[in-house]
Amino acid sequence: MNVLIVEDEKALALEMNEFLSKEGYIVEHAWKKSSAEEKIFVNNYDFILLDLGLPDGDGFEVLKQLKNIKNRDDAVIILTARGAVDDRIKGLEEGADDYLPKPFSLNELMARMHAIIRRKHKLEKNEVKIHDFVLDIQNRTVSFNEERIPLTKKEFEIFNYLVLNKNRVVSRMSLTEHVWGDILEVNSDSNFVDVHVKNLRKKLTQCTLTDWFETVRSIGYRINY
Repeated sequence: MNVLIVEDEKALALEMNEFLSKEGYIVEHAWKKSSAEEKIFVNNYDFILLDLGLPDGDGFEVLKQLKNIKNRDDAVIILTARGAVDDRIKGLEEGADDYLPKPFSLNELMARMHAIIRRKHKLEKNEVKIHDFVLDIQNRTVSFNEERIPLTKKEFEIFNYLVLNKNRVVSRMSLTEHVWGDILEVNSDSNFVDVHVKNLRKKLTQCTLTDWFETVRSIGYRINY
């Protein structure tokens, strides 16, 4: 999953970057409102961690711009030193998914991100059962008959994204964006996505048949459940 951190306090941004990167997230930074809006215009994100007090404008303006773009479902967590109840209410009413006042624990941030994933995909817990496999969102593992399958980070992210969007066709472009990050840095002629999917499917098939893992010709992939 990819995350955009919109935060001008560089020490905090770097701390979040290091923490989230270790958790397997693809992280981008925007120090200003203007650069955040540019990135949002080009890329979709799984999470946007949004500070309100930016040097060239208010974070609420970034949130408003995001919500004016059609077919966007980026989850937004507002991170700010502002403690006023009115600001919290405004943020939630304008489309933010959660509000975390500074200072905050990075473990609490991660817990809130997991909670948003569960709500967004209507999950009761952090484990998702897909046929004979169990995907653990929190611990970032996939197991079969309680034995962990040795997936690479990218293979896990691919499976995770396809599982969370089960029964829907996920395009190669969308998969690239959510697993590798900034699509402008990706060579559209490369078949690296197909190679990673092929390796993932091979590891799953070594456990059992995976005819529910479908390749949709010229478009992308779908996990049927």
